[in-house]
Amino acid sequence: MAEKNSAPESEPKLVLTRIFNAPRELVFKVWTEPKHILKWWGPKDFTAPHCKLDPRPGGEFHFCMRAPDGKEYWNKGVIHEIAAPEKIVWTMYFSDEQGNIRKPTFYGIGDDFPSEMHDTMTFEVYEGTQTKLILQRSNKLSISKKYMEDVGWNQSLDKFAEALAQAAK
Repeated sequence: MAEKNSAPESEPKLVLTRIFNAPRELVFKVWTEPKHILKWWGPKDFTAPHCKLDPRPGGEFHFCMRAPDGKEYWNKGVIHEIAAPEKIVWTMYFSDEQGNIRKPTFYGIGDDFPSEMHDTMTFEVYEGTQTKLILQRSNKLSISKKYMEDVGWNQSLDKFAEALAQAAK
């Protein structure tokens, strides 16, 4: 039985695509290494004070993003598939600081927001020296837009581009 908020195949889901002027191996590294994730995780003006990630199938991650007002939002998840430098598949949940899974309502998000988010990130070589990142989230596009998840992810990807440029130096 599908979760009430998972999108049927016919309903659009959140998909974001970005081209980065960097080799795929570096893009994958900045996506998966905590020292880099701390620089880009979260929307504009958010910081990431905590990041643990065990990059292997069955490995867990635990991230925090802090809003400008100081409010913290914790996420925890499990990696289902990782094929460096090509693909990552994970499930993400809201959590608390100790890693206990929490419903989205714990953070003031409506009860129509999914409790689980299934993400697939693919990293493709693009025009020889660039990388195309495709992030596919299982959430209905309408829900993603309602809670500005598309905006937040795009801002995170802007910060990711900056972190990538720093890592390339």
